[in-house]
Amino acid sequence: MSNSDQIQRILFDEIDVRGVVARVEESYAEVLSRASYPPAIQRILGEMLAAVSLLSSNLKFEGRLILQAQGDGALRVLMAECRHHHELRAIARLDGEIDDAAAFNELLVNGRLAITIEPDVGQRYQGVVPLEGATLAACLEAYFRQSEQLGTSIRLSADGQRAAGMLLQVLPAAGTGEDDWQRISMLASTLSDAELLGLDNETMLFRLFHEEQCRLYEPETLEFKCDCTRARSAHALQMMTEEELLSLAEEHDGVVEVSCHFCNMLYSFDTADIKALFSNGGPLESPGQVH
Repeated sequence: MSNSDQIQRILFDEIDVRGVVARVEESYAEVLSRASYPPAIQRILGEMLAAVSLLSSNLKFEGRLILQAQGDGALRVLMAECRHHHELRAIARLDGEIDDAAAFNELLVNGRLAITIEPDVGQRYQGVVPLEGATLAACLEAYFRQSEQLGTSIRLSADGQRAAGMLLQVLPAAGTGEDDWQRISMLASTLSDAELLGLDNETMLFRLFHEEQCRLYEPETLEFKCDCTRARSAHALQMMTEEELLSLAEEHDGVVEVSCHFCNMLYSFDTADIKALFSNGGPLESPGQVH
């Protein structure tokens, strides 16, 4: 049976197609526990978590993949990210009422969607995803068609408790087997949300591809983890001057507090911390750990 928080790659032995399946449950619950989101946003955040898990499966370096959407309407920001060792986090920012019946692209007024790859060492890359489809999956498929020229099928679903996704893609170096790809993508299109969320990976693959030679790699575990630290919070404070921070601390009983938007961890800095931050010329030492 498949674990609730994992990714598994799919190997097709006789055709030039690769695949991966992602399932997120405990990490999804952790994300939703950090804020009170309306049902539509709960579902979209679940799809975002499944999507970054799928997309990050192709990372060949240490770093993170970030999927971020911004709009000018009530839904201001959606962001999900996955590090190379499968650590997930996500957040949404709202400013007003959300129409639960609105499609993904309708929620993002004048919306912009981007995939950002941030290696720990090396150059940052960002690709813009056109909002041409009514769903996140459709938008991502359009991105791969236009930017990567790769046939891609993406299925995403979430119900506020479980999130899952499946990505199938033509191998970029192959360039053959158009009939194979048409057959595989057609079969994938028959997968229902209930099947994607409810079936274990082995049963789902047999349901879709029992006439193909395909198998699953060993699963890799996903988990919720936020990499905020006291030192990073201190670095963020340096966007302000020492005088501004000391004045702010005086207004708040001698303490400036910084809250992580992803996990709600609270970091406090008193006047001595603030002075040390600027006299040392760098972030304060952190007594805490990444969590």
